[in-house]
Amino acid sequence: MSRQLESGISRRKLMGGMAAGGLLLGAPALVHARQASAHVVVVGGGFGGATAARYLRRYLPEVKITLVEPAQRFYTCPFSNLYLAGLRSWESIGHGFDGLRKLGIEVVHASAEGVDAAARTVRLSNGSTLKWDKLVLSPGVDMQWNKLNGYDEAAAELAPHAWKAGPQTQLLKRQLEAMKDGGTFVMTIPENPFRCPPGPYERAAMVAHYFKQHKPKSKILLLDAKTAFSKQALFMQGWKALYGEMIEWIGQSDDGEVVRVDARKREVETAFGQIHKADVLNVIPPQKAGFIAERAGVTNGSGWVPIKGDTFESAQVQDVFVVGDATIAAPMPKSGFAANTQGKVVAAAIAAQVRGQDLPAASYANTCYSLIGPGYGISVAGVYRAENGKVIEVPGSGGVSPLDGDQRFRQAEARYGEGWYAAITADIWGV
Repeated sequence: MSRQLESGISRRKLMGGMAAGGLLLGAPALVHARQASAHVVVVGGGFGGATAARYLRRYLPEVKITLVEPAQRFYTCPFSNLYLAGLRSWESIGHGFDGLRKLGIEVVHASAEGVDAAARTVRLSNGSTLKWDKLVLSPGVDMQWNKLNGYDEAAAELAPHAWKAGPQTQLLKRQLEAMKDGGTFVMTIPENPFRCPPGPYERAAMVAHYFKQHKPKSKILLLDAKTAFSKQALFMQGWKALYGEMIEWIGQSDDGEVVRVDARKREVETAFGQIHKADVLNVIPPQKAGFIAERAGVTNGSGWVPIKGDTFESAQVQDVFVVGDATIAAPMPKSGFAANTQGKVVAAAIAAQVRGQDLPAASYANTCYSLIGPGYGISVAGVYRAENGKVIEVPGSGGVSPLDGDQRFRQAEARYGEGWYAAITADIWGV
């Protein structure tokens, strides 16, 4: 084994082990809670919310924990691009909540419709109201409809965003399957910040893999509102190696910013007036925190949620904690891995507050694995801590896959991505 490969393995094994095993911080000792009757309500059963609920049960075995999630089965944005490529079945990225129920967590399948922070209540779509002592919100993202001229909910049924794993993802797959060989798949990519994964550049690779197998004359055009993107050199290297000239990326400086969408005609217009016609059009619109965050009063003018970096408690509303994509936590990305580590910190912070203990030192990690093709993976990793109420990257931590990685290294990265997904989903939703 090469030294390069050994180095990559050790770094990624460490990152994966830290996340899956919950070793990012010292958990409070399991002593009798001072408030055994306390009630913690968690809204959202994704990477952040389900993690928080599970680890709250671990740290506070005596406290009542209720998880509110409308879906009976949660489908993950990570690996949803692999479903588009035909490398994953739909059910393989779906996860139920029986594992959390077996831990004694009450799971209520309803939507949170409103939050009264003064009364400490959450109003649900089933007509009930939950009283809480601590509230955890993991609301994900909502689309900013009409922020991009011509793109609203109706347009999304013709030109899907597929940015929440679910019916939109399945619609995009059907459109790709129905597209003629020799057609053009156009994806529009917004400026930062936005949820990732699914990841637009991995999606381009996965669509290219599908085309290479089934529609080899087809083309992919990426119209990007940014001048550069994460792992750009690695993606472009992989695109070229596996798919030749099939994928074309146009950045903002070359008139890649889309300003208008006509979903019925499947065409888009860029800032300088260029019209691009698609056979399949995938529009990723600007985003904001999920609506319940605004109703809870935790968003600011940006549409996102400012938080305290050491606890992820809202910077605006006491005893309301927010995790995941909805938060302003840069340099941490809006990823499932990041949400998972944030959920663990929140659980530990709430446990310490309930018991009147000192807060544990917060530490966070993230690795974003991307698949360019079967047996061809790349990644970027980072380690973070809280400083003066903000999240900062630990100097010298993390890094990206090397450009000179050989075939064995890329294959290893692909396996690490598979292992990460299996480990983190077991950590969150497993029995």
